[in-house]
Amino acid sequence: MITLILLHPLQPIPAQSWTFADDEPAIFIGRAADNHVVLYSAVVSRRHIEVRRVDNGWEVVNLGANGTYVDGQVIVRVPVSDGVILRLARSGPQIQIRLGVATAATVTKSQIVVSG
Repeated sequence: MITLILLHPLQPIPAQSWTFADDEPAIFIGRAADNHVVLYSAVVSRRHIEVRRVDNGWEVVNLGANGTYVDGQVIVRVPVSDGVILRLARSGPQIQIRLGVATAATVTKSQIVVSG
């Protein structure tokens, strides 16, 4: 399973999390309502990132106009390692990816409002 955790911008606690089964081929994150994870933030693109299943795990692909960052570096495509933190746009929300850790029930879609 794969868990996406929206990190709280000011406190060291998760704001929300979403868990998906390993047989999910791709998980889309963005502002549009048809994404698996919807984040209402002005700096997040309608379809910002795709987390997709690959032969030996997962990879993140940037689809957003404002970029996706890992460790302060803009990425195009990067393999997922457990605990990696993605920032959507230079000043946008942060999502941590955990592999094989359940923090909530398996979901197919969810929405949250994020300022920024």
